[in-house]
Amino acid sequence: MPPVEDLQNPISRFATQVFSSDRQLIGTWNYNKENRICVDFADLPKSLVDALVATEDARYYDHAGIDFYALGRAIVKRGLMGQASAGGGSTITQQLAKQLYSGKAHSVTERLLQKPIEWVIAVQLERCYTKEEIIALYLNYFDFLHNAVGIKTASNTYFSKNPKDLTVTESATLIGLCKNPSYFNPVRNPERCRTRRNVVLGQMLKEGYLSEEEYQKYSAEPLQLNFHVADHKEGIANYFREFLRLYMTAKKPVRSNYPEWNLVKYHQDSIHWETDPLYGWCNKNRKKNGEAYNVYTDGLKIYTTVDSRMQRYAEMAVREHVAKFLQPAFDKENGRKSTAPFSGKLTNEQVQAILGRSVKQCERYRVMKNAGATEQEIKKAFTTPVEMTVFTYHGEIDTVMSPIDSIRYYKKFLRCGFMSMEPMTGYVKAYVGGVDFSHFNYDMCMDGRRQVGSTIKPFLYALAMENGFTPCDLAPNVQQTYTVAGQNWTPRNSSHSRYGEMVTLKWGLAQSNNWISAYLMSKLNPNAFVTLLKEFGIKNPLIHPSMALCLGPCDISVAEMVSAYSAFVNHGIRCAPTFVTRIEDNEGNVIANFSPRMNEVISEESANRMLFMLRAVIDEGTGGRIRYKYNIKGEVGGKTGTTNNNSDAWFIGFTPSLVSGVWVGGDDRDIHFDSMRMGQGATMALPIWAYYMRRVFADQSLGYSEEDRFDMPADFNPCGMGTDDQIADDGGINIEEIFE
Repeated sequence: MPPVEDLQNPISRFATQVFSSDRQLIGTWNYNKENRICVDFADLPKSLVDALVATEDARYYDHAGIDFYALGRAIVKRGLMGQASAGGGSTITQQLAKQLYSGKAHSVTERLLQKPIEWVIAVQLERCYTKEEIIALYLNYFDFLHNAVGIKTASNTYFSKNPKDLTVTESATLIGLCKNPSYFNPVRNPERCRTRRNVVLGQMLKEGYLSEEEYQKYSAEPLQLNFHVADHKEGIANYFREFLRLYMTAKKPVRSNYPEWNLVKYHQDSIHWETDPLYGWCNKNRKKNGEAYNVYTDGLKIYTTVDSRMQRYAEMAVREHVAKFLQPAFDKENGRKSTAPFSGKLTNEQVQAILGRSVKQCERYRVMKNAGATEQEIKKAFTTPVEMTVFTYHGEIDTVMSPIDSIRYYKKFLRCGFMSMEPMTGYVKAYVGGVDFSHFNYDMCMDGRRQVGSTIKPFLYALAMENGFTPCDLAPNVQQTYTVAGQNWTPRNSSHSRYGEMVTLKWGLAQSNNWISAYLMSKLNPNAFVTLLKEFGIKNPLIHPSMALCLGPCDISVAEMVSAYSAFVNHGIRCAPTFVTRIEDNEGNVIANFSPRMNEVISEESANRMLFMLRAVIDEGTGGRIRYKYNIKGEVGGKTGTTNNNSDAWFIGFTPSLVSGVWVGGDDRDIHFDSMRMGQGATMALPIWAYYMRRVFADQSLGYSEEDRFDMPADFNPCGMGTDDQIADDGGINIEEIFE
């Protein structure tokens, strides 16, 4: 006999449900075959309950767990007279007891010994639960096959709907599976399943739940399924769901668990553990019994900040631009290169060296190496063509390819990271870690870090604003050589527009001019710049003070950049990303609430000056496509970014209500467009932001509008004590005239 407390809570393994902010179920976490989600009796359709009672236990409401009439009939007719069609004697409660507490019997004797225990448990269950609760327990526990454990998952798997929306025939189909789900499998044996469904309908007719007319109508209907197997790789926000699962179940970082090459990860995880209550939440908190929370079995309900509609718009924008525009253009360029998909600037020897490193990083190599295979044997295995299925944007295809060629094939696909959040709360509304989670698991939103290029410049300009500069201050637009650690450093610039003039800082940022950034860096303290970057939420410990830092050679994630830019909209206060608002246990009790985490980075006056300049990037600078090509009106600020050789393309854009960031690039830094026209941030990344925001603005139910305005004083003068005339003074002044 199981303990009494187990009888009072017989189903302890429930899948955790992850909900969007608009109350849509976007995914579940579970162990294999334990993805059940609890459904209350009130949410079960009457037809489902009627079908179960009529088929499995007609006198269900008249007995206390054991139906002695049915039991006697089974003993006489089946046991003594050998009539296989006489029916069983087990009640619904006994069947539940068997499922919960009886293992598989290996002999008739063992099964006979299990029966009396199940009778006692059935009586105990009837004492602990109402008839309605027992039916709910039964349907929540039953394994309907195809990883559909419980009635909610089964309804979704076979008919793509919730239990309460099941029709009479659909209810009868699912109850028919209770006899033997493998034998009556509706996918493999549809006619056999339909016959069984009609038997259930016949029982409903016999017990008075259906009229003769209804029976004739329903039994004539064909078996209609809307079948799909629940898979964590499917659905929306799959990168986000996987990130959140790993984030919440993380353990306290231990230095010895991190390899030498990944100490940055250890540093960042340690910061998350100390500062973010959500990171490692399952291991930081305890249930009433003292055990840590288990997201696979505790039936938690996690309410996230992600909006399912905005998430779809983000995924559509990424797919639309990367798959339909960038990838075909990249493939066309690669068709002319022997080094494809790597840059044409590389030699074939350099390409082979890169592929060799990739081979040693893959699982096949490690398995063969651990098994004692020689390098020659491994090389042969990687160069021998085999049958395989590979990804395309039009669906998977079967082909013959060597493993090393498959590595090269997958490297040709451009990658992307995108995140959108509210600057005032940090609520993350959309999160895209890549173009296809099933084939490219690595998350380029939170985990991936790439060089940020010119998108770092607003932080440098913010430091300048904090040190007394204004957008209208002048700087020499000339190439200069600086002495850095005893060596000469001469930054380059892609444009020579207005060369030799004194230009405003506003113009310098709008045009993303490297010479102006270098000039500013020479007037400021690189150590102070690194300190400010940390205040903006940049957690990379490998960022060291240097003059070159003003051009963004450091690696930062999309999520960190989006969070950092929130300070420009939020009066100088940076908001950390908020992924979850609350967590409930399987009884509906709120066990955790999460609030925005903020810190002041720059003064409100400096933030307003940065808003003034970052709006100019869109209105008269490198982000102008937002206006003239994508026709987005209203107040917008942002910054484009492109790193050396077009390896990384960025765009961080914001409105008064949303900050969103995009990165696009190759799996390796040597995989990129060779032309600046295609490889720059304005071409690679900015359109994704535009496609997303156009859909967001068009959906009025979301509440975001192009009429929104930045919260700035009406009389704000970005040039401080100067006049309004200075603000527009970008006409240019000759440097020789200034220094005469």
